[in-house]
Amino acid sequence: MTPDAVAVAVMVILLFPMGYFTLASPAFLLVKLDIRPVALLLRGMFNAHFLVMRVAGIVATLALLLDGRPLAAIGVGLLAVLAIGGRSWFMQQMDEQLSASEAGDTSAASRLRRLHCSGMLCNAVLLAALLVSIPYIAASA
Repeated sequence: MTPDAVAVAVMVILLFPMGYFTLASPAFLLVKLDIRPVALLLRGMFNAHFLVMRVAGIVATLALLLDGRPLAAIGVGLLAVLAIGGRSWFMQQMDEQLSASEAGDTSAASRLRRLHCSGMLCNAVLLAALLVSIPYIAASA
């Protein structure tokens, strides 16, 4: 693969799951999260997103390292570390709110909504950072 092809492949590997999540997650703003199956579906979507980003981040980091772009690999590697480390914290927070809702806490749905919005915001910030870095990764050959 030519150096530019590696950069394009890495960007596609990362942009696809982030873009999908950006398009799919706002739909949950239109439904009540105090409905258990809906909340569980939201939890599953976040869980899948973290797992896919973990794999995509590791693959992209290795591709950049093998292509001789250590600085870009560090940046993408940080994205993978965030997906790996953030998953356990985020899912624990989500499980706590689901348990609180099941126990009768009426404000748990609003806390779950804030968690959902913060997850969407974090993804949007990371997606924007990735999009801004495209020229730098492509030019770092």
